[in-house]
Amino acid sequence: MTQDWWSRWQALDHWLAQYRPLWATVPFSTPEPDWLRAQPAAARWLEALDEAACEQYSEDLPALAKDLSPFWPELAERASLLAVPVAEAPATPLAESRARDMPGRKRLQAGAFAAALTPLESRLIDWCCGKGHLGRTLVACGAEAVTGLEWDQELVVDGNTLAARDGAAVTIRQQDVLASGWSLPEADQVVALHACGELHRQLLRQGSEDGLARLSVSPCCYHLGVEGPYPLLSRRAREAARVSLNASEMRVVVQETVTAPARVRRLRQTVSAWRLGFDGLQRQVRGQDHYLPVPPHPAALNRADFRDFCLWAAERKALALPVDIDYQYWLAHGWRRLHQVRCHELVRHLFRRPLELWLVLDYALYLEEQGYRVSLREFCQRPLTPRNLLLDARRG
Repeated sequence: MTQDWWSRWQALDHWLAQYRPLWATVPFSTPEPDWLRAQPAAARWLEALDEAACEQYSEDLPALAKDLSPFWPELAERASLLAVPVAEAPATPLAESRARDMPGRKRLQAGAFAAALTPLESRLIDWCCGKGHLGRTLVACGAEAVTGLEWDQELVVDGNTLAARDGAAVTIRQQDVLASGWSLPEADQVVALHACGELHRQLLRQGSEDGLARLSVSPCCYHLGVEGPYPLLSRRAREAARVSLNASEMRVVVQETVTAPARVRRLRQTVSAWRLGFDGLQRQVRGQDHYLPVPPHPAALNRADFRDFCLWAAERKALALPVDIDYQYWLAHGWRRLHQVRCHELVRHLFRRPLELWLVLDYALYLEEQGYRVSLREFCQRPLTPRNLLLDARRG
């Protein structure tokens, strides 16, 4: 069935523009977002949530949209705006005996991606292929031969070694796909699983310009390679867009990960509380109620304490701290702010997938303008990877 990607994109564009204050403000750096003052009842409801409720809502965003719709009625439209079919073919991962070197999650992602594309064309290009894990999976699923393109020579060598070990018809060659003046090898289909940002956009541009018969792409890290305002690919979208994004705003899309180990989560929370505690401290010391970005800290500081972190951060920002600072007060402030941020961020999380779909539908419109028939579906469930959208475009 042919999809009206243009109407879908327009509806999302209108909805996102209407709610821009909810997703464009960064609660970590903005203690009192404009929407908090405009909708104090929603702020009270959110800030009354405990940690367990925050965790539950972060995993069940449809429920959050429903419960927040009394404050923002159009949130009830979110589910219909995001409706995308799910691939029905069962995943076909490499046998574990042939994937000893392959991370388990990557093995399952590659198997789900390959299954969603079957039947495959004969000759494939694996775009930004790394060690060729996907290429070997595609051969096992029926591809006649796969040529991998990868810029890192070490990965090229390792990937060719793995293919030779398994007797797989996969050949990886070194190639910077963003370079000018090179030509794609002969192929019937080009696939890209989680090529980041400008890497997957380059495939859409170059593949369509070369008239390739089939392009199959699961995008990732949309913000990478963007400088200044993001230029939409589709002519129609560029001319009609009410929404504009920069790299920082695009980063919202990928601020979602599958569950990390408890130790990693605790460390992230502690560091976030330190940063928020220092933020409150620096605002008082400087007499300026503005966020002061602090660079990534060395790993050794993870084993230190809040005072050490503050001294390090102040040195990096050339900020002279008083000698009589009550570090326990500001650490407690940081933990209070962390809970507040977590509550406020829930609102922003509602817009991760809508923004991602807005970007991907622009890709679909661009490919249609280049003469392709485009399908869009989820190739796996979110727990395997949140970046589970698959654009599959066929010429003519």
